[in-house]
Amino acid sequence: MESMHTSPNSTTFPLPPIELQTIPNLSDTIPNLPTLPNPIDKSPYYHPDPSFYLSSCDVILRQIIFDFSSSSSSSPLLAYHRAGPRRFIRFDSDDVRVAIVTCGGLCPGLNTVIRELVVALWDLYGVRQIFGVQSGYRGFYSADMVELNPRVVDNWHLRGGTALVTSRGGFDLEKIVGAIEKRGFNQVYCIGGDGTMRGAVKIFNEIQRRKLHVSIIGIPKTVDNDIGIIDRSFGFQTAVEIALQAIHAAHVEAESAVNGVGLVKLMGRNTGHIALHATLSSRDVDCCLIPEIDFYLEGKGGLFEFLDQRLRKNGHAVLVVAEGAGQNLIPRTESQKAEEDESGNPVFLDVGPWLKSELNNWWKRDHPGELFTLKYIDPTYMIRAVPANATDNLYCTLLAHSSIHGAMAGYTGFVSGQINGNYAYIPIEEVAAAKNAVDVKDHKWAWLRSVTNQPDFQQA
Repeated sequence: MESMHTSPNSTTFPLPPIELQTIPNLSDTIPNLPTLPNPIDKSPYYHPDPSFYLSSCDVILRQIIFDFSSSSSSSPLLAYHRAGPRRFIRFDSDDVRVAIVTCGGLCPGLNTVIRELVVALWDLYGVRQIFGVQSGYRGFYSADMVELNPRVVDNWHLRGGTALVTSRGGFDLEKIVGAIEKRGFNQVYCIGGDGTMRGAVKIFNEIQRRKLHVSIIGIPKTVDNDIGIIDRSFGFQTAVEIALQAIHAAHVEAESAVNGVGLVKLMGRNTGHIALHATLSSRDVDCCLIPEIDFYLEGKGGLFEFLDQRLRKNGHAVLVVAEGAGQNLIPRTESQKAEEDESGNPVFLDVGPWLKSELNNWWKRDHPGELFTLKYIDPTYMIRAVPANATDNLYCTLLAHSSIHGAMAGYTGFVSGQINGNYAYIPIEEVAAAKNAVDVKDHKWAWLRSVTNQPDFQQA
């Protein structure tokens, strides 16, 4: 064998062992499944190159950054199957019956994902039985199905929201799986956030228990970008773009007034990704408050002292707060502490109006008779309801196509997601359990601190 050329300036380092995270296949539990050639081979418009098809040997590493100066770790590197078309599939296209459901809150790109699922199933694989489930998970057993085809969904990518209608809660496992079985669905695409993914895990497990010929696929959606493992969730970049408009408006209002403060509340119940990225992008923010960092108002190093100094220096200030920040500071009753929404998430009190009130009270107390103007902007529903931008539209398209290729190959219980810039199949249980918090020890948070020069809120 020809030896590999090595540069005299290069150094070779050994890598730890690689552990492949396998994805269940219907053939594992259902005997005599057909093995069929991929119908893309017969496309009159596109003739795939042999390299077009991927195999089980094509993998993506989750960890790609290493510190060779540290001692070698015995922990294996995690790898995932690369997403894409397979040469052989496990479904006869004529027998495929698809259900698509959207659950939870709105997010830019939902309609794009639905549209691209329909168009790709129809055009690439010749599937003709495609149905939309209305009203979230409860729609499987309580609402009429909508028959979908490329003509119906033609302009959906230009619309915000979800054309299928969504809801929270309504998860009744027996009724949902019973409806899937009764209606003859054998591919179910679940589009939603972490709660939706946890529900999809339960559906997958029950489908496995009943040994049904049904592929369950999750497509993770969250504006907050708080789903773990994947690079980002769709709609996030659109959310940051719209958040910038709100920050710009707050900055204009603040600098146009004497002692003007612009306060912008952005989405982010458990993580501050939107607030962080919008702050870094705008360069007009003086302080960014996120759930991962506790802050305090009074005393040395507190928010009031910082804003007082910034107003004396610049005459105005812009403050961005994620909705999950400061929840430990907001007074609440015992009943409020125990309150949950329909998805089982704790109900957060509204940090925006509370912080607005605290800022006004502080100024009246410490600066009586001095001018002060505070403008509060909450763009939450603007951000959630807009159509996806170009980047997110492309991302949604590739997520939809990746999901279809995996389902047609017989894979089930998986999520399509981008890992290190490539598309992978990830076990749905992993995605449902993984979280993506802002790492305040990482370089990105250090960059934000260098931009805002805000306090670290570390009390002595």
